[in-house]
Amino acid sequence: MTAPTVKDLAIDGIKLITPTRFEDRRGYFSETFNKRSFCEAVGLEVRFVQDNDSLSRSVGTVRGLHLQMGPEAQAKLVRVIAGRALDVAVDLRTDGPSFGHHVTVELDAVSGNQLWIPEGFAHGFCTLEPDTVVAYKVTTHYDPAADRSLNWLDPELAIDWPVDPTRAVLSDKDATALSLAELKEQGIVFE
Repeated sequence: MTAPTVKDLAIDGIKLITPTRFEDRRGYFSETFNKRSFCEAVGLEVRFVQDNDSLSRSVGTVRGLHLQMGPEAQAKLVRVIAGRALDVAVDLRTDGPSFGHHVTVELDAVSGNQLWIPEGFAHGFCTLEPDTVVAYKVTTHYDPAADRSLNWLDPELAIDWPVDPTRAVLSDKDATALSLAELKEQGIVFE
């Protein structure tokens, strides 16, 4: 197989990965994950332990910004397998110059692009089409005790979301998430 195309984004560690697609009259074939070529592409050894899918029926569904703390911190490889979404990663690593900054990338099923998000980031997305399915691999299992949410509308983050906040579809957890300042006060950031 041909190695994926890898592009470093504005924050250190975040990478946009586009797997090679082989197309013919039937459609296409794509190797969406190959441990050897993926680890070479991101420059480190990665072990995924869980795959997740989420279906969001409505345009303007916001999921996130989610993170897990301590030894349960997760790195993620995110892709959209149906529809389109604006994917967001917020840097919560206090030891670097990009703390509190974010990266946004549009992911869609047509291009097959993927976003690599290392540990130390909050992650979320907003759907841009109905019936959007987001799939992601994670490096640690889900742990409710380590699970946290960062407020998607925190003005300190200044994320340009593609949805009117009054029309966004949210979970109760995401609607009551903590601000960046509150997470920092509680020591819920990465060193």
